Formats: sequence, C-alpha cells, structure tokens
Amino acid sequence: MKMLINSRWVESLNGKTTQITNPATEEVIDTVPQATPEDIHQAVQAAQEGKERIRKLPAYRRCEILMKTALLMEHDREELSRLLAKENGKPIRQTREEISAAIRIFHGFAEEAKRIFGRSAFLDMVPGMERHFAVTVREPLGVVAAIVPFNYPVELYAHKGAAALAAGNAVIVKPPSDCPLTLLKIAEYLEQAGLPQAGHQVVTGPGETIGELLARISGIQFISVTGSTPVGIRISRLASDTLKKVHLELGGNDAAIVCTDADLEKAADAIILGRLARGNGQICCAVKRVLVDSKIQKEFTGILVEKVKRLKVGDQMLEDTDVGPLINEKAAIQVEEDIQEALKQGSKVLVGGKRQGNFIYPTVLINVSLNARMIQQETFGPVLPILTFDSIDEAVQLANESIYGLQAAVFTNDLSSAFDIARKLEVGGVIVNWSSAVRLENLPFGGIKMSGHGRESIHDTLNEMMEQKTILIYNAINIFNTS
Repeated sequence: MKMLINSRWVESLNGKTTQITNPATEEVIDTVPQATPEDIHQAVQAAQEGKERIRKLPAYRRCEILMKTALLMEHDREELSRLLAKENGKPIRQTREEISAAIRIFHGFAEEAKRIFGRSAFLDMVPGMERHFAVTVREPLGVVAAIVPFNYPVELYAHKGAAALAAGNAVIVKPPSDCPLTLLKIAEYLEQAGLPQAGHQVVTGPGETIGELLARISGIQFISVTGSTPVGIRISRLASDTLKKVHLELGGNDAAIVCTDADLEKAADAIILGRLARGNGQICCAVKRVLVDSKIQKEFTGILVEKVKRLKVGDQMLEDTDVGPLINEKAAIQVEEDIQEALKQGSKVLVGGKRQGNFIYPTVLINVSLNARMIQQETFGPVLPILTFDSIDEAVQLANESIYGLQAAVFTNDLSSAFDIARKLEVGGVIVNWSSAVRLENLPFGGIKMSGHGRESIHDTLNEMMEQKTILIYNAINIFNTS
C-alpha cells in the first residue's frame, strides 16, 4: 500500500519500503513506504492548505463526511477486522470489537461536529461595562498530528483523527510501524467520503523519524500521542520549541485490589479478560498488578489459575483463540526477560511462563519482589503478578507506589468502601467490580503522573482540539439604568 499526502497515494521520495508481516507466521502481508523527512515536510505543507479548506466546511458537511466514512467502515467491517487481526495479532473476535468501537466513535464525533457551542454574556456584572455585550466561539486549531500505537490502532486513531476533523482541523496521522494497513484502508474511505484535498495525510515509516519530526516542525498546532512514557517525554521536549499543544496517553501499571467480600469468580473472570485475554496483554490500562487480601489469596489464586489454564493460545484468525502473538519478537523477548528476572528474585510461576516465537503463554506469578521490573515498570504482555495485603490502607499504598497513574480496579460489595478506595487511588480512572481495561468513548480517559495528561472522549477531545475566541461588542445595548 502507499501513503497519503495531499490526497495522492504516493511512495516515499527515496523509494524505500517496509514489509508488514503477520506476527504469528512472519508471512509478508504487504509493504508500505518509509517516509523521509522531505516527505513529512511535504505533508505538513499540504496540510497548511488542507486546514483552510476544512475550516470553511460548515458543521453539517463535516458531520456528513464522518458519517459516510463510518458507513463505509460498516460495509467492510469483516474485511477490516480480518486485515487488522492479520497485521496486529489480536484474535479476530477482538478486532471485530475494535472496528465496531471505531465506527461508534466516528458516529459520535460526526454528531458532535454539530454541537460546537460558545457562550454569550451581558457585561453588566462589571461596573462601567453595562452597555457592552460579548460572545465566545470555538475555532479549529489548524493542523493536528496523531501518533497512533499498535495495540488498538483503529479505535485510537478514531479518537484522534475523527475528533480533529469534526473540529475542523487538518490531520497528519503517523500509524504504527508494525500494523499501518487498516488505517490506510480507512484513509481511502475518508477520501471517498468527500474530505477536502489535503485534509488528511497518512505517513508511514519508523516512529523515531516521523514522530520526532512532527513534534519539532512548525505548522502543527496540536500533537496527540498514545504510546510509551519514554516516547511521550521525548515528544513533549521536542514540541516545546514550537509551543504545540500536546496530549499524552502513556503507559500504565494498573493495580486491581481484591477485597475479602468480593465475588472471587467474577473478579477472576474480569482480571483474566482485562489482562490476559484481551489485546494479548498489550493494553495500557490492563491490570498489571493484582493485590489480594492475604486472607483470600490462596482461594482466589486457585480459581484464577484454573481459568487461565483454559485459555487457548494460537492463530489469531481462528474464532476460538483467546491469546495471539505479541506484535513482534522484540516485544515478546522483553516480556520473557521480565518473567525470568522475577523468577531470579524468588517469584514462582503458577501457570504459563513460556515464550514460543512471538507468543507468550498467559502467565500468573506469586511471591513477586516489589523491586521486580514487572512491578516497577510496565510489562506489555499477558503476565499477571499477584501480591498480597493485610489492610485496605496497605493495598492503597501499594497501588499508589508507582510512577504511573492511568487506571485501577477495586473488587468489593461494599459501595462505601469502593468509593473510599477510589478517592484515595492516584489514577485517572477507577473501575469497581470489573478490570481496569475499560474505555468508553463518552467518558473522559487519561492518566496522571507518568501516565500522561489530558483526557480523551467524544466531548473532551473535541474541546482540546479547538481554541476559544472572545468577541466583545461595545455599546451594543442601552437598557440598564446606571444613574
């Protein structure tokens, strides 16, 4: 496939390409261009004209374009789902869910394009300003750069790209290097839907080249990054020279707290789904640490392990597969190294612990040292360390002893205790009686600390991708008696 610059499908200027492979089989699916710095400059230059065209589109037209794109995605839902599974490694049932979520998000932002409101105010609250009147309006920023990760590329692209277009911005998308094909297909739909020329560019290639240049270069007003914390820090530093607005949704080390009164069967199901059997464990808000009350640790662990043993690992294109391959061998080796480090520090594997090519078998560990990398950092794969606590205060302290603060989960039947724990946890979101791996497009999503800043949702993202302008009209009215 080719990349999209100035509404033309092009190769890179130097002709170099990257092979996109199935991570389960290493079969080559397609090739994409390796964009050069000159290609990026061309995309940014084209976006300067594209932003003016989109800015002039009335809201109902932006709505129509996004709606038509969603309909085209709906028509080709199965084709998109299979392509995404093939290039990404997530089981086909899960990629269907992702495509459906992206369609909903496109619909949501299409509707919100018609609900961009300002305010109006008589100014008689200020002495001497009684005759004056003001309105505020929201206007597009200009050009939005979207850096999209590999784990949920279509859904997270929708959160960024559809939002930017709904707000009237031009967009430059950097898709994930390992799995850009589905996003390129959706870019075709946007062109078919009638998007103005150069309103939407997609540039493919290595992140260290494209992402860093998009952060440094002038002509971009907003950069949205979903990725690792080191990447977010690097992008922030580079973007500061041009004072770009930066939105960061970064890594997480989410804790799940299981209290004595929890339904242990349901808690085990939720944690398995939220860590081992979704996204092959490659989810930023997945459960990364399970904190279990010591009084129920043995019972809960037994339930959990028996359920994990029933997970099917294998070909992501098969309907009954629960866990597919990680995105590439480098990622799988890193997860394997995290497991081996924990074992050297005294941990014990109860199930799994094995790597086969790009596959990591779902792994549960106990007796994990608090100094282990999988406790201190983010392990991006189907690995679940179990820790114990003797009091709720200890559990909260353990959960908060992290540089990350994305989401957390609490399992308890005591609503008062749930609210109390939720308020004490230093995170952007708390899920009660389900796993932390929950994201709904109409709720604000994002973290604190080293998990980033800003919030994404149908409402929040649109506001972040626009500026407010105040228009003050002097001597507009003469009804107030100031004598």
